[in-house]
Amino acid sequence: GGPNVEPEVVGASETKVGSAEEALLCLARGSLRRVTGATAMNAESSRSHAIMSVVIEQTKTTVHVNKTDMAEEAGGGGAGAQIEVEEKCSKFHFVDLAGSERQKRSQAEGKRLKE
Repeated sequence: GGPNVEPEVVGASETKVGSAEEALLCLARGSLRRVTGATAMNAESSRSHAIMSVVIEQTKTTVHVNKTDMAEEAGGGGAGAQIEVEEKCSKFHFVDLAGSERQKRSQAEGKRLKE
């Protein structure tokens, strides 16, 4: 990759959804794929990071018609309505980092400690 190429995350996926319910379903599917391990503090401590990026796109169309245009159209000579299209895009990143319990409190050892 060159300087303008973003890194690829193996196993990541992109899904287009049409509702909050569909987005939550994607989140649940992703949660099931996370690696967990037990510590003294948490029976299912996450051993992997998770990132969910949400892009919300909104398009608003407004039709502007003034009264003189409507009168002229009734007579057959109107210029018509003005259509205004406004697009908004927002991006959110939700990040859940792997468990970061203190070793002393979690009593993690060996491989679990290295994680």
